[in-house]
Amino acid sequence: MKAQFLGHVVFYVEDMNKSLEFYNELIGFKIVGFIEKPFKVTALSSGRTHHELLLIEVGQAPKPPKGHRLGFYHIGIKIGDSLDELSLVRKELISAGIEIIGMSDHTVSQSIYVSDPDSNEVELYVDDNSVNWKDEPDLVMSPIKPLNLNN
Repeated sequence: MKAQFLGHVVFYVEDMNKSLEFYNELIGFKIVGFIEKPFKVTALSSGRTHHELLLIEVGQAPKPPKGHRLGFYHIGIKIGDSLDELSLVRKELISAGIEIIGMSDHTVSQSIYVSDPDSNEVELYVDDNSVNWKDEPDLVMSPIKPLNLNN
């Protein structure tokens, strides 16, 4: 067996409308499918595959604890190809009232971290095309540096 790529992520969400405001309207995933019964389910895609994100509305439920724990930490969504694009995303997030909880330079990529409406951490990133990680895969474990996009 050989994995080809991570196909999709499924989130249980409290409020479908709030989640769609975030993932569809702000982040830019397109809605490719929706069912209303027996519960609300929405499939979204960036166009890479049939769906990369599936949202299932469950209403109020306990939020997962923060910090070190077993299980889910965050998802990463590539949002462009340059630091200029990442800087524009930062401005969009600020304009939308989204709190930026972190910004990092990972050598192979640069990232902004935010939380979705259900407190799931979301990494919005661009790859650094000047870094040849295919020939030097250990670069993915480079020390994390602060990222400054205050331009």
